[in-house]
Amino acid sequence: MNEAALGAPLKRATPIRKPAGLFASMPVVYAAIILAAVLASYGYWTRTRTLFACPADGYSADRYIAYCDAGNYADYEHGAFWFDLEPSAWGFARNADVLFLGNSRLQVGFSTAATADWFSRASARYYLLGFSYYENALFAEALLSRMRPDGAKVLVINVDDFFDLSETDPVKAIWGDPQAENRYEWKRFWQSVHKRVCKPFRRLCGSHVETYRSRETGAYDMRTPRDVKPVSYDESVDQSVVDADTAAAIDFLKRFAQGKCVILTMVPSVNTKIGKADAIAKGLGARLVTPGLLEGLKTKDGYHLDQPSAERWSEAFFQAAGPEIRSCLEKHGGASRS
Repeated sequence: MNEAALGAPLKRATPIRKPAGLFASMPVVYAAIILAAVLASYGYWTRTRTLFACPADGYSADRYIAYCDAGNYADYEHGAFWFDLEPSAWGFARNADVLFLGNSRLQVGFSTAATADWFSRASARYYLLGFSYYENALFAEALLSRMRPDGAKVLVINVDDFFDLSETDPVKAIWGDPQAENRYEWKRFWQSVHKRVCKPFRRLCGSHVETYRSRETGAYDMRTPRDVKPVSYDESVDQSVVDADTAAAIDFLKRFAQGKCVILTMVPSVNTKIGKADAIAKGLGARLVTPGLLEGLKTKDGYHLDQPSAERWSEAFFQAAGPEIRSCLEKHGGASRS
């Protein structure tokens, strides 16, 4: 028989004592430390890899962020136009009398008061339809086919590698990723959040390089680190490259320049490929319209004209090209009106 049946007292189990004081809270402390680390890591990632890596002081009713130098954001402008995420920008571009095509050097070179003043005096609409990432005619062809800017009477083309046909990184993503449109829609959404958070609370966000873009004219406000270098020119010509670019240019102009005036130019930079641009123009039976080799021009980052140089160069460009642009506008029925 067991002891319980005989009435013998049962041995009581020794109770397990709960840790007291600091030791009792150790699991909570560990959890808090892990949570704090996770939040800190996420905060750092957000401030360095997303749109929140860039400041928000350049927004306006007219301007949005075209590019933010953060790994998980970067380009917005390509998708904004391709997927028509900025309808007013698309509309202004479609209805412009003069379209400017090229890369970011064109964008910066013509994003000036001199450009705005010239078109204001001419009572004409213009749009800077260039893109960053050394964008070229491959994307421009596809975009113009979708956009159909029938109102354009003049095309101003920056020859700077424009006819070197290759897919840039944003174009590869847009054309090759089935989720690209969703990603760009999210990028647009986050700009509204970014503006509300970072504009009033600047310290919450980073100071990475960014570019703002005007919806009305396409003009850039590019904010890059200062690395001032003088403009220089390269007169050399690689005939095989010139031949390939000229063939691409002929095809492009056949498709999009019918009934339009075309002005070829070359916004200067470091090692400006002026020899190549001039050779392509001659191959097309045209001339390269530039204000000549202006002295003292500088780039702000080794790639794009600084603002004083852009003002000087664009003002001189319109002195050289203005009469032809005016003549084309008059020939094709004048400027469109609001």
